[in-house]
Amino acid sequence: ARGRILSALRDWFRKRGFLEVETPALQVSPGNEVHLHAFAAGLVTPAGDVLPRYLHTSPEFACKKLLAAGEPRIFSFARVFRNRERSALHHPEFTMLEWYRANEPYEALMEDCAAILVETAKAAGSLQLHWKSRTSDPYAAPDRVSVAAAFQKHAGIDLMPTLRDAEPDTAKLVAAATSAGVQVANDDTWSDVFSRVLVERVEPHLGLGRPTILDGYPRPEAAWAEAADDPRLAKRFELYACGVELANGFAEITDAGEQRRRFEEAMAERQRRYGERY
Repeated sequence: ARGRILSALRDWFRKRGFLEVETPALQVSPGNEVHLHAFAAGLVTPAGDVLPRYLHTSPEFACKKLLAAGEPRIFSFARVFRNRERSALHHPEFTMLEWYRANEPYEALMEDCAAILVETAKAAGSLQLHWKSRTSDPYAAPDRVSVAAAFQKHAGIDLMPTLRDAEPDTAKLVAAATSAGVQVANDDTWSDVFSRVLVERVEPHLGLGRPTILDGYPRPEAAWAEAADDPRLAKRFELYACGVELANGFAEITDAGEQRRRFEEAMAERQRRYGERY
């Protein structure tokens, strides 16, 4: 089934003018997200010096170099590595499908996700997706739901007042989460509380019966994404089926200064939390 899926998806991308690329797994910087942890390695030079290197957490940075060099449509089946991760849905080593479209609308990625889900199900010979007691029809058009609407419906939390011009109000979200019965810690940041509510109260209700596209993430949860029309939000979405996140997509920042600022901010937070930076 896995072989059929890979073959079908390669055909799907090639018919749409995508170039398959293979990027190096060994990197100087494996990924700049605060909570992604890489496997460290030492590169020994002929002179005997040991240079710090890491196995990449995704092919993102290398793929973006190709985009900057002029490739308009690329995809990659990359073997990726994430340390400190092991659960029923997470593994320290897995294959990630990543693809990029240059100069195209954000919504095109959502259409890609729906189509790829159909192609995958066909190749696997599946009529339904199953996880625990939940089912989802991969052939049905996904529902598109905003993060704010999902928080209101499933957690009873009005998320938007906790955002002030893209700056989060932690105290307001802590109060709302506590009132909703979500346990929080004294040192939780706004993002920590957001993630607790999302995982505990929202995600189990997404992608039931048919896939769900959860759209319009708050800016603090979309570090590499463009701002939406509402500056408190970003052009980022996730695809869910059976309460499980299957894909994450966004409109890329193309402002180098803003991207650098966000990288430095993320690494400062990583240093504060984990005592390390990439």
